[in-house]
Amino acid sequence: MLLPADVDNLLCRSAEFAALDPLAREAIRRRLVWLSLPGGSTLFTSGEISDGLYVVRSGCLASLTDQGGTDYLIPAGGIVGGVGQITGDPRRRTVRAVRDTELLWLPSRHFTEVAGHHGAIMLATAQGAIRQLRDTSTDRRTGQPRTFAVLAHDRGVPARTLATRLVQALSRHGRAALIGPEHGAGRSGAWFAEREAELDYTVYLDTEGEGVWRARCIRQADSLLLPVLAAQQATPWQGMAPDHPDDRRPHHLILIHPGHDVLQGAAARWLMWLPPGARQHHVRSGADVDRIARLVSGHGRGLVLAGGGARGMAHLGALRAFSEAGLAFDAVGGTSIGAIVAAGVAMGWPVERMADTMCAGFVSGRPLSDWTLPLVALTRGRRATRMLRRTFGAVSIEDLPIPFFCVSTNLSGAGKAVHRSGPLWQWLRASSAIPGVLPPVTHDGGVFVDGALVDNLPTDVMRADDIGHITAVDIRAGTSLTASLDETASPHPLRVWFQGRRGIVRPSLVSTLVRAAMVNAEVASAERRALADLLLTPPLEHVGMLDWNGWQAAVDAGYAHTARVLKRGA
Repeated sequence: MLLPADVDNLLCRSAEFAALDPLAREAIRRRLVWLSLPGGSTLFTSGEISDGLYVVRSGCLASLTDQGGTDYLIPAGGIVGGVGQITGDPRRRTVRAVRDTELLWLPSRHFTEVAGHHGAIMLATAQGAIRQLRDTSTDRRTGQPRTFAVLAHDRGVPARTLATRLVQALSRHGRAALIGPEHGAGRSGAWFAEREAELDYTVYLDTEGEGVWRARCIRQADSLLLPVLAAQQATPWQGMAPDHPDDRRPHHLILIHPGHDVLQGAAARWLMWLPPGARQHHVRSGADVDRIARLVSGHGRGLVLAGGGARGMAHLGALRAFSEAGLAFDAVGGTSIGAIVAAGVAMGWPVERMADTMCAGFVSGRPLSDWTLPLVALTRGRRATRMLRRTFGAVSIEDLPIPFFCVSTNLSGAGKAVHRSGPLWQWLRASSAIPGVLPPVTHDGGVFVDGALVDNLPTDVMRADDIGHITAVDIRAGTSLTASLDETASPHPLRVWFQGRRGIVRPSLVSTLVRAAMVNAEVASAERRALADLLLTPPLEHVGMLDWNGWQAAVDAGYAHTARVLKRGA
């Protein structure tokens, strides 16, 4: 079979074969078979006998997890199947084409034959397989999308302006170009493969809504960007089926707003026409397009804020230091008090407004002071609920200008729950519902409480979103609860009172419940801290977890620590 002219260059660029001598590469080249795999098609499935290795000439493959999710991507120039050639074991993963993909196949019998004459091939393949196993186990960002299709919902959408700004933003991270119908209509697959090989990022543009060119854009894209006018009535996209079960590519809804405010409810209306897992982005200015470019290409900066009661006010100090250093974030998330502060960031509030809001809500508002007969919890939860509703209003998570998530614990069997949609106040209330102190939030048959039980520093959630750089502020529980006497039962309340007057220390009910809520999450906290590219741990031993009157000391500690770390890293 006649092979494409760029095969020699492809082998020279591959990590496995670049170091081989020309004779060995020529031996491989003469035995390669050129294959074409339509997008969504399966190359091989887990458990199959290995039939050879494959070099991705153009397009993109996805290695799938046992649950059917994407484990990692294999972009153009990548090699898959090397492990099976070395070990002889069956396939470990199912591999599927993300989009139309051209492959060069080296059958097992030819691999054995060539390796018999050129022993360096076996070593090179083994090294490549080990490198791939190492990279994909330590960095889930392996193989970021490189080709994007901007598919306008209709002709009224300013998709060309959007795509042009997108290319400009991507150019800050590599070579990028825009290909519209005036460039690519009627071209062969080889022409597109050559263009993509020359570029780090390729943006395909269709403004018409249907036809041959739209189909070509969809086939060429690793990721679909779907711009709409937010104010329009939501209807399906023409010329595509975004809910196709085999289409696991990222789908990004881009809502273009007429002014500087996000139209509430627009995201939910449009997301109904997209597959589960589609992400929304809001465009009000060019800066929003720059953020989208960073997020979809794996260069976004994410901020994760931990829970920790009153110590969480240290997040405000950290935010002030970030602002002074000129640092901004493309996505935010957190747990408990960290989620509440992160929500203010996602709203676009300045630090001063957030400080005033938090002080009014937690210090003056005393949300944990509506004590009640503890049939469900020590407090009724009405003050906390009212405070969150008053602060965040009727805003839905999907309508926040900056992408946001928060974490709660679903006691109905699902464990960790990550919230990316729905009423913001409701899921902040769930994320901060300390068991026994605040009543749980019940919704659709589920019972939700404080996310600190399962994930107090959700860097793992942020990392799974392919964020390029993660900054995390960890508010550890600090010193353990202590007591100054041995006892197995509580004495009479009067005796407790007299002992307290004499300085005898025993943990309070609320402190015990708060501390217990965080113990389980601390077991996995070291691993989650390791996922942060920049980890900040302000010293807060002098601030109690329920000492809201000491909020300014927490803010000052967060600011001083963050400013010191940023200055050291400058």
